[in-house]
Amino acid sequence: MRKFISPEIIFGSGSIELVGQHASNLSPRRVLVVSDAGVREAGWTGSVEASLRNSGLDLSTYDRASANPCVEDVVRGARRYLDDACDLVVAVGGGSPIDCAKAIGIMAASGMDVRWFEGMDRVRVPGPPLICVLTTAGSSADVSPFAVITDREGRKKMTIINRLLVPDLTVIDPATTVTMDADLTTYTGMDALAHAFESYISNASSPLTYLFALEAVKLIAENLPSARQDPKDMGAREQMMLASTYAGLAFSNAGLGPLHAMAHSIGGFHDAMYQQAACALLEHVIEFNHPCAEERYLRLEVAMFGSARGKGPLIDLLGELRRDLGADGGLESIGVRRGDIHRLSENAIHDPCLATNPRPAGRKDVEELYERAM
Repeated sequence: MRKFISPEIIFGSGSIELVGQHASNLSPRRVLVVSDAGVREAGWTGSVEASLRNSGLDLSTYDRASANPCVEDVVRGARRYLDDACDLVVAVGGGSPIDCAKAIGIMAASGMDVRWFEGMDRVRVPGPPLICVLTTAGSSADVSPFAVITDREGRKKMTIINRLLVPDLTVIDPATTVTMDADLTTYTGMDALAHAFESYISNASSPLTYLFALEAVKLIAENLPSARQDPKDMGAREQMMLASTYAGLAFSNAGLGPLHAMAHSIGGFHDAMYQQAACALLEHVIEFNHPCAEERYLRLEVAMFGSARGKGPLIDLLGELRRDLGADGGLESIGVRRGDIHRLSENAIHDPCLATNPRPAGRKDVEELYERAM
């Protein structure tokens, strides 16, 4: 079993107020705050900035991260970091600002074009210290060695995987998720579920990742419907934050699979919310992988639904959950067309997430999965 990686984690309601205290231990000069317009509007960027200023730190802010952070976002952020002589990055938001902040750090530290880092273990020079303040319950970017950046020119998402991308500290305050709307709550929660499913059956999984994945699916089944129905249900919000963290620790150490490779391709090609694509693909990828991971899927079914009845009932139960959450649309509902499948498959089969899938997936397999999920 290889080394288990994780950032330092501060968890609990009110923990956002402690960001400045922890940042002051890492930065003697200036902090670059990376965020986006939606998180700024919700008030969380301002809360973090206030905490940093109260701890005596100077700030620069780059809050222009796109919903699908792109190469241009990273270039502008790295320029801001260098021009303002920053020595620490604080990311505030969901997966988009956090991935953008990771890429800003490694680009600023190395001077390399961010495209050069695509793939496994191409980061040689560590970025500056990174603190994440998570405001969604699903991406797990705050604990992972992944950064996913859109190359708009190539109409694809680039997946960068390296242990040097694991943040130094993540501050997880469930109160920050109350400003998510119902759809964002649903799709980020289903993304966490997909993380847990793919990491549990991964050919790089281990006894440690099993524990986190199983607990994640249990908590999601119990709490995602409540979190969607009542944004102020802090019990459900806290449990979903825990589930997201557990799923993130699982996939950060076990890898993912075709669902995320294929969803990344859609997000890059259509500039769409990739979590919606992941949700539409979930049952189809389970059906594809089931012959190679039957026992593991039974354990996931027990953890999530309390019984083990096999592939058909598991797929039916997941479909029922998606319908109850209003998330039962296929890929056509987010703009994917059958004419796109060849190009999408070409990008997906080069995504490093495929490397840890228990069943080899070639281009024909990926094309058929896209077709079934339409």
